[in-house]
Amino acid sequence: MLTKQDLLDCHKRIAPFVHNTPVLTSRLIHEKVNAQVFFKCENFQRAGAYKIRGATNAILQLSEEQKKSGVVTHSSGNFAQALSLAAQNVGVAAHIVMPNTAPEVKKIAVREYGGKIYECEPTVEARQSLADDIAARTGATFVHPSNDNKVILGQGTAALELLENLPDLDFIFCPVGGGGLIAGSALSVKYFTHNCKVYGAEPFEADDAYRSLQSGAIESNETTNTIADGLKTMLGDKNFPIILELVSGIVRITEDEIVAAMKLVWERMKIIIEPSSAVTVAAVLKCSKAQPGVFQNKKIGIIISGGNVDLSKLPF
Repeated sequence: MLTKQDLLDCHKRIAPFVHNTPVLTSRLIHEKVNAQVFFKCENFQRAGAYKIRGATNAILQLSEEQKKSGVVTHSSGNFAQALSLAAQNVGVAAHIVMPNTAPEVKKIAVREYGGKIYECEPTVEARQSLADDIAARTGATFVHPSNDNKVILGQGTAALELLENLPDLDFIFCPVGGGGLIAGSALSVKYFTHNCKVYGAEPFEADDAYRSLQSGAIESNETTNTIADGLKTMLGDKNFPIILELVSGIVRITEDEIVAAMKLVWERMKIIIEPSSAVTVAAVLKCSKAQPGVFQNKKIGIIISGGNVDLSKLPF
């Protein structure tokens, strides 16, 4: 198990390269769920999402020899941008495998941050195969977007910052894709709170984490037909044991619920969040509606994971 000191060391290491993002509230959403809700706004983070945290932590721990050969990853967008920017910050080449279905806005951002894109079919197998090939040809170090201890620690610093401001939270809700954010958040909750519980949220159309918690083993996605493009990946052998031990449950969300939550935040909070972030907002709204009073007089933290949206393809 990664330690409390590991988290503190990581937070100190990456602090010069990332933003300590703001925490916002909404009176309307407070009233809707009958609780105090605090949004950790990683949509205001560098590269537009929390993933710069883990990417930076991984980059900063490369040896000088590894830096010469660069890094390679596969990502539908947010980690692609994050690793490209983190690599650019220290003068390291970044090779980025992206599915050919990835939003064009995210591809543009990767190029602007200096990443070299290699496109592939939108399957986990195709992404990993091409990344392995690039690593073999270039000598680049592979950095997994979520199943890497350095990345998990980095992603956990968002919750760590939230808990520094609000140590008495009762719940933290995170989106679940590859599992890095929720695993890191669960570690921060373990080490920096007493009674806080961590819940995940994911689409019905990519509900591998929900089924994995039920079975106790890593399950694969049977479909990835979701607007939440950042949540189409699978859990890994490094983050799943943390999730299995420390996460209290996962709430599944329909596509209509994702769109409704996204629209609510855009209209009422006046901030841009992407569908993968809206999944988490939708989960809190869904739980409060299904069990009125479940959050009464409680304090809820929501990790708004990112705000990278293709404005030409809004779902509303």
